[in-house]
Formats: sequence, structure tokens, C-alpha cells
Amino acid sequence: MMLRHIVVLIVLCLILIAVVVSYNMFVRREIRIIATTTTSLYATGLLDELESEIKKIYPYIDIDFVPVGSGEALRRAEMGDVHMVFVHAPSLEAKYIEKGIISNQVIFAYNYFIIAGPPNDPAGIRDINNATEAFKKIFKAGEMGRTVFVSRGDNSGTHVKESSIWKQAGLNSSGKNWYLETGSGMSETLRIANERRGYVLTDISTFLKLKKEGKLPNLEILLGESEELINIYSAYITNKCSGEVKEAVLKILKYLSTEFQDVIANYGVDKFGKPLFNPAKGKENYLKQKWELLAHIKT
Repeated sequence: MMLRHIVVLIVLCLILIAVVVSYNMFVRREIRIIATTTTSLYATGLLDELESEIKKIYPYIDIDFVPVGSGEALRRAEMGDVHMVFVHAPSLEAKYIEKGIISNQVIFAYNYFIIAGPPNDPAGIRDINNATEAFKKIFKAGEMGRTVFVSRGDNSGTHVKESSIWKQAGLNSSGKNWYLETGSGMSETLRIANERRGYVLTDISTFLKLKKEGKLPNLEILLGESEELINIYSAYITNKCSGEVKEAVLKILKYLSTEFQDVIANYGVDKFGKPLFNPAKGKENYLKQKWELLAHIKT
């Protein structure tokens, strides 16, 4: 009789444990995470994929993504408006790390910036494999009235990279009538470059997506995937986080560096024949070294 009571008690305990676990997983209060992100990650749909996968594991975590340039993403972090940032501007990131605004860096993906331009290539950069030399030729062609260069001009990761290349070339394009600043995201900047048949620095993922959709008939890749144009994506927690929100963000960061790496490796393959982003897995040390070098380049 006593044995039977013990068995019943054990069963009841197991049921109680199951109920508690279920409650914590499915009934617990929703945790809302606000994350600012670079536009390339958002426009390509990669972050929708991230949120979908996170929901499968942590149904109570809800992520609100705010797509802006990297500079604005970090500025909002400093204002205390967000819990996470997804960025690709090492030289800017380093400043905010030093201030203590962001921490727990996870380098989770990389691809490359490219220089796109019109098929007739009036600046003659097609056979050049160096971005600095390409910018010099574009500058010369612009001064001769043969072309335009379209810039985001928004302190985004792409704009920061562009500025560093002009600086390395020893040239100042600011104020030139052939140098057009959109103050917009990458998709809009590419649209304008396509309309004007001009040159533009862009991340390859956004370019491939819009090209596949038939929105960039007047642009093609003229220089791409060189080591100097590597584009490294990092995610951080901000100093706004505490309690259960901090716990949730740390879970997301861990997932980015583990299971989500396989998702990144396959994302876009069906549509483009190759992934839009490369996972960091297996290249962590290499990417960190590259990030450190880029973080100390003055723009």
C-alpha cells in the first residue's frame, strides 16, 4: 500500500514539473527585445529567419527590429532606446565598446562590399582588383563629367567603409557635383544609382537580392569579393539590459554563434545559387583579427 502511495506521489511530482516547464515555456510573460539593425540584414530577410527560429525555441521572446544604418543603430543604443544592435562598422563599434554602451560581441556572419556600376564602365574599373585604385579612376571620370557616384551618406557601415576608401585614396569627394548623397538605406541608394547609371559601394547581399528581382538592370558588379572589402557583421547587447531582458538577449547572442550558423550557410542558396552571407563558424579567429584591423582604420 505504501509503495503504491509512493508511486502515485512520484507521478504527481512529474506532472507538476511538466506543468511548470510548460508554463515557463508557453504561458510566461512575453519578453520584448528592441534591436536596431543594419539595413542589409533586414532587407534580405535574414533577421526574419532569425526571429522565426528563436520563436521555436523561446516562444516568449519577441524581437522588434528597427532597420537603420550602423551609425544610427549605435546612437540609439547610447540613448538607451534599444537592447541589441546588429552592425557592420568596426571603427564605429570600437568607440561604443570603449564607452561601455555595447558588449558581448558576437561576430556571426560576413560577406563582401562590392563596387557596382553601369555595364559600359565609363571610369574603366572593370579590370582593377583594388578598391582604392578604382575610386581614383571614378574620381577622375567624375571630374571629367563622365559619371556619377552615389553614396548613402548616412554614417552607415557601408558609408563608413566608403569614406575610409576615399581617405586611403587621398581624395575628397565631398561637395563634388558628381558625388550624390542619398541619406537613405542601401536599397534606395541602389535604386538611385541604377537610375543615374552611376557607381556605388554596396554590400553584395542587398545587391544580389535586388538584381534577382529585376530592379537593377543598369548596374553590374565591377569589383567584388576582395579581402580589402570584407564586410563583418556583429551583434551586441547594450548597457540598457538587465534582468530577464538581459537573459533573453544573451540567449539570442548564443544562438547566433551556434545553431543559427547553419541557417546562415544555407540562406539564399535556393534563389541565388550561393548564400547571401557566410557563417562565422570555423573562421572566428580570422574574422576577429580582420575586425580588429578595421576597427582601427580612421575614417
